[in-house]
Amino acid sequence: MSSTEGTIHAVDLAVKPFGWLLLLIFVVGYYFIAAEEKYHINKAKPALFTGTFMFMLLGIYYALGGHNFSAFDSEIEHLIVEIAEIFFFLFVAMTYIEALIERNVFDALKEKLLKSGFNYKKLFWSTGLLAFFISPVADNLTTALILSTVLITIEKDNKAFLIPAAINIVVAANAGGAWSPFGDTTTLLAWSSGKGAFVDFLFLFPASIIGWAITGLILSRYIPEGHPQQVEGAEPVQIHKGGMVIAGLGVLTIASAVIGKQAMHLPPMWGMLFGLSLLQLYAYTLKKYHNNDIQIYKSVSKVENDTLLFFFGILAAVGALHFAGFLDYAAKLYTQFNPTYVNIGVGFLSAIVDNVPVMSAVIKSSPDLPLAQWMLVTLTAGIGGSLISFGSAAGVGVMGKLKGVYTFSTHMKYAWTIIIGYAVSIGVWYIQFEALGFYINSATQVASAH
Repeated sequence: MSSTEGTIHAVDLAVKPFGWLLLLIFVVGYYFIAAEEKYHINKAKPALFTGTFMFMLLGIYYALGGHNFSAFDSEIEHLIVEIAEIFFFLFVAMTYIEALIERNVFDALKEKLLKSGFNYKKLFWSTGLLAFFISPVADNLTTALILSTVLITIEKDNKAFLIPAAINIVVAANAGGAWSPFGDTTTLLAWSSGKGAFVDFLFLFPASIIGWAITGLILSRYIPEGHPQQVEGAEPVQIHKGGMVIAGLGVLTIASAVIGKQAMHLPPMWGMLFGLSLLQLYAYTLKKYHNNDIQIYKSVSKVENDTLLFFFGILAAVGALHFAGFLDYAAKLYTQFNPTYVNIGVGFLSAIVDNVPVMSAVIKSSPDLPLAQWMLVTLTAGIGGSLISFGSAAGVGVMGKLKGVYTFSTHMKYAWTIIIGYAVSIGVWYIQFEALGFYINSATQVASAH
């Protein structure tokens, strides 16, 4: 432990056996997170145990060693704020999604697709486009689940259509989330930690959509000709009263989060919680004056607590590694190698390891990077999960919906198309950000090429 200008620094545990124990606990914990299908244990359980246990051990180590707790207290306080911002943001977003589901908004969308009469190729492109443009607002997992349900409802047997169409939805959902600060947890982490202003992430749109479009174009060549069998006798779906108003309130909520962050220096969760209050007040007026109960608390109860607890646990575990000093060594990669190459590698790593801990580790290691590089790592961490079927929440969700159809092996058969799209996205980023300098930095000044 050292002190510089009165600041107490944490003990560097990365060079001590106790630090290696922490790292081992993290690796073992992450193994059980990744192997949830094998052991039939929800990933939230090992994640929450690992994150909380690591800090319990750190507290015991500091207490028994008689170390100064100032750095420890500061780390815990910072971590609580960081996790709370992500936790409450996702809580509100998921509540809105559940409310829209309860009002039949998404069922109405599914019905339109079911009755469209589209052939296989039109269904392929329409579901892909919807995935790309819904995921920036809804999370990529919810988007992928909704649209994969559409696929399996329209066509249950034609794997020649289902497999590339499922891959297209996963790639599109992840690409769509990459250019929106709240479209994916990785972008949310980067935005909430101040690595870019809201508008900065929007400049990733060209790289995201072109990369997905190239993959989609190649995959579409494997889509068979013909039409799926029409669904007969289905009851028409009506959006319940207030459904579209809630959708409008959702847009207003997102605007509140953005304006609050950029203009009022409020964390994004503040605007989201303000939006939740509007939703609750609207639910009250619907019940009182229109005798129509949207059961807002039922929607809240349907929020996936396991998902929220997973994020708590994994962010705490990464925070423990950071406090122990391990991430300082990760940051040195950016000084020893070209940051572009490191960030491209982050994308491949996020396909094997969940992109949330990977992005969290990059942010906590806090390398000194220009805005263009922060945008690149946001892009690669977001779209890199598409490279493997279980590399993203969207992929895992679709595997569950299309069991026996969309699998690891069927995904890998077409993985080369995703690698091409991944390379194209990086190429577009390089031309736009590095060669042309076409983006706006956080100070809203036109940036020059580096």
